[in-house]
Amino acid sequence: MRFDALSQVGVAPAGLRAVTSAYTAGCLSARVLSLVLRTSFRQLLLLAFVLIAAALGAVSLSGLQALQGLMAKSREAAQQAVALNLAVSGLGDRATDMERAARQYLVLGDPALRQRYDVAVRDARSALQPLADFEPTAALARHWLGAASAIRRQLDNPGLAAPERDQALGRSFDQLGEGTRKLTVQVQRSIAERNQAVQDALEAQRARLVRQVAVAIVVVALAALAFGLWLTRPLRQLGRAIQALGQGRMAEPVEIAGPSDLASLGEQLDWLRLRLLESDADKDRFLRHTSHELKTPLAALREGTSLLQEGVGGPLSPGQAEIVGILRHNTAVLQQQIEDLLRYNAAAFDAQRLQRRPTRLRTLVEGVVEAQRLSAQARRITVTVDGGERLELPVDPERLGMALANLMINAIRFTPPGGTIGWRIWREGEQAALEIRDSGPGVPEADREHIFDPFFRGALQPEDQPRGSGIGLSIVREQVAAHGGSVTLQPGPGGATFRILLPLGTHHV
Repeated sequence: MRFDALSQVGVAPAGLRAVTSAYTAGCLSARVLSLVLRTSFRQLLLLAFVLIAAALGAVSLSGLQALQGLMAKSREAAQQAVALNLAVSGLGDRATDMERAARQYLVLGDPALRQRYDVAVRDARSALQPLADFEPTAALARHWLGAASAIRRQLDNPGLAAPERDQALGRSFDQLGEGTRKLTVQVQRSIAERNQAVQDALEAQRARLVRQVAVAIVVVALAALAFGLWLTRPLRQLGRAIQALGQGRMAEPVEIAGPSDLASLGEQLDWLRLRLLESDADKDRFLRHTSHELKTPLAALREGTSLLQEGVGGPLSPGQAEIVGILRHNTAVLQQQIEDLLRYNAAAFDAQRLQRRPTRLRTLVEGVVEAQRLSAQARRITVTVDGGERLELPVDPERLGMALANLMINAIRFTPPGGTIGWRIWREGEQAALEIRDSGPGVPEADREHIFDPFFRGALQPEDQPRGSGIGLSIVREQVAAHGGSVTLQPGPGGATFRILLPLGTHHV
């Protein structure tokens, strides 16, 4: 009933078998894939080694079996050669006995000599058996036995005279000797051919084994490479996920496709990512709330100290005025520190949300220089920009411009009046290099290790400038790292030199 119904809708039994086979194969593939995904990395690695060892072992066993077969054939050929050689050498002795018995019988006429001839013929027939069973010498063996039978008939023929019978017997034995010689030659030729055939087979098998081993090595190498790439792909994914977490790219979910243990590790990393996002959100909320809670009483304190200093509450004695001045200065410093903390936190938060677009690096630097032109002119500082006319790369111009502006402000701050600041832009391999050098006093050796730490203020500060907040270079490092680059303080005497390296990506000329 089922086949009839299927035939009515156009599905033949053969088509049904094909559909069933395809469905079964699909189910089997799905089960295998599911099993592989549930298997751990260590088990898959062990399976790979077992499969590779099995492939090499199969090739080795195949070659060993072939060599054993050739060795068996070689032993068989050697045994047959020994038997044929013994048969030919024994045949010569039997022929000599036959000729001696026949000639003595012709002379003496003794029936015992005739019987001796018959015994020699029977021995020769036994010796000829291996030659008769061997195809290349079978015809010659039969011819030899025919010649021996002809001699026997000549011995039984009383009609021939003694001299004639003696001559005929000599010719017959000459034919018999010629037959023995031919048998000897044929045996040697056949043995040589068999040896050559075995040698050719051995050489062919050796060449075949070499090809099999070469193919097996290539296949195993490709399989190992494919297996290695397949197994290391989740490891690379894990590496990229960890790098993304280290660089603060929390928005990217961690998804690891592969063995069960690595997939589980990916799930734990994604859980860690979510926890870090929650922690960052909690930190931002804490800073916002704390700053709001601190700013309000600080504003009240600053307003109160200002009213006291202005004498609204009555005239102050010199000592009271000094105390009020100290309070007003410290509240201003505290407020500035709170604002610096918020600004650093905002910069780190914004660095995680870049808006990249193709940007010419020289144009960006020239914009930063132009924005700080008045500050540089006020201190009679000469600013130059060299190179990078056609260097373009995908960056967030606002965020990277903020970092470059901080470097420019820092250079102006430490460069003495009448000094110089030089920007240099070039391509270094697959990276864009940007360097700013000032003619200031440089960075002391003890401060170099901490120069990019948040809120770090070096021991060497310009006397004619207000004390810095210590977050400018930290913001530079955050913004450059968000672009996948690096910023370093270059060694060398005279002034400070900061170098930024940024990946070119696909947008460069």
